Amino acid sequence: ALHIHQMKKQYNQMEITPEIQPQLEALCQDPDVYSKLATSIAPEIFGHDDVKKALLMQLVGAPTKSTKDGMMIRGDINICLMGDPGVAKSQLLKFITKVAPRGVYTTGRGSSGVGLTAAVTKDPSTGEMILEGGALVLADNGICCIDEFDKMDESDRTAIHEVMEQQTISISKAGITTTLNARTAILAAANPAYGRYDPRRSPSENINLPASLLSRFDILFLILDHPTFDSDLLLAQHVSYVHMHSTHPALGFPVVEPQLIRHYIAAARQKEPTVHKDVADYLVSAYVQLRQQSKQFEEVVQSHYSGRRQQGLSFGAKSASSTTQGIGQITPRTLLAVLRLAQAHARIRLSDKVEEVDIDEALRLMDSAQHTLEAHSTTHSSKRLGTGSGNSAGPRSTPDAIFALLRQMTHVGGAMTLELTYRDVLERVVAKGYSEQDLLNVVRMYEDIDVLVLNQSRTKITFLTPPQ
Repeated sequence: ALHIHQMKKQYNQMEITPEIQPQLEALCQDPDVYSKLATSIAPEIFGHDDVKKALLMQLVGAPTKSTKDGMMIRGDINICLMGDPGVAKSQLLKFITKVAPRGVYTTGRGSSGVGLTAAVTKDPSTGEMILEGGALVLADNGICCIDEFDKMDESDRTAIHEVMEQQTISISKAGITTTLNARTAILAAANPAYGRYDPRRSPSENINLPASLLSRFDILFLILDHPTFDSDLLLAQHVSYVHMHSTHPALGFPVVEPQLIRHYIAAARQKEPTVHKDVADYLVSAYVQLRQQSKQFEEVVQSHYSGRRQQGLSFGAKSASSTTQGIGQITPRTLLAVLRLAQAHARIRLSDKVEEVDIDEALRLMDSAQHTLEAHSTTHSSKRLGTGSGNSAGPRSTPDAIFALLRQMTHVGGAMTLELTYRDVLERVVAKGYSEQDLLNVVRMYEDIDVLVLNQSRTKITFLTPPQ
């Protein structure tokens, strides 16, 4: 070759132009940079605020750790988006591919195990056996977006097990034995096993992926299409505006362009935030609490499905003991996932150390993703079981169950917030099997006794006193 031009550069190889420099400096000084960057991810797509924040953290990532004995602890964040057709999963993947300097987009049907890892071919000129890197190798130090993840053959899907945790690819083919670097974050999108999510089946039956693979994802979002009047109206207005004007509606601030997002991420990735003793103790306490809550939840789910079996009701081929296997479980890998998310959030703040606010945001995102899974584990019978909050599994009235859910949402990790987003609350309430009218009735009930208030634009629910 007489000339080689590198098409996909790494973050540390990007050059800041005079036009970008003042914009980047202004963005670094913005105290609301986290929300603005997240909202600027695929602004033409309506909603999915927490998903976009998680994708922003995936772009930033966490520093990779190396122990004295050579063991590597990955810093790349793996995310899986599971949901009904038409919720814009593929568009989010396409946008992330455009923002990441080394972003590779592929589909499950179009990728074999060899196409993802590496292929051994014969050089036509020399006749020697050579290695050709697949999508995961090409995305080294970047992000590999895999659409239609559920459509991959089982043998091909196992090829990425090593990549997602060890971040290497071991090859032993045609006399070639080597190890290739695949230091890439995985962003996967998949549909439920039956096309759309079936609320009559358990999550493990709907999400037809092995537990060994699911545990390697740091965060898994279940995005479902719930028909509600207000959300459908806002979505239709948003889509119509985008179709008419070929751009997104005004967001209240100038949208950060992908090129500027890329440069800010490059600046953020230069930081290597450390975790101090007090923050580590705070995280350990929150993790132990999450483990206990997960244990109680699994007991409730198993008793629910066992009760259905005793009543002669079918809930799928799997036993009650497997209804939560690998789905939303809190494992030691969850602790590392929270650490990675917290370090990514600290990087976005351009901080050299992880603070409690970073842990709280990581736990909030994990809690948000967890509830999308837990809310559907007992389907609409959660009202009968009373699994909205607390330790009791007895019957609970609709107002009590909804208020318990509101009270639970105010506690994230070890912190408390008195202001809740109405859209998030509505999604949780609908996922539990209640209607929006049930939520409004509860809000009015507690407004009358000065416990909480809903603003006129119906966007925020604020507790006037800390809930007990």
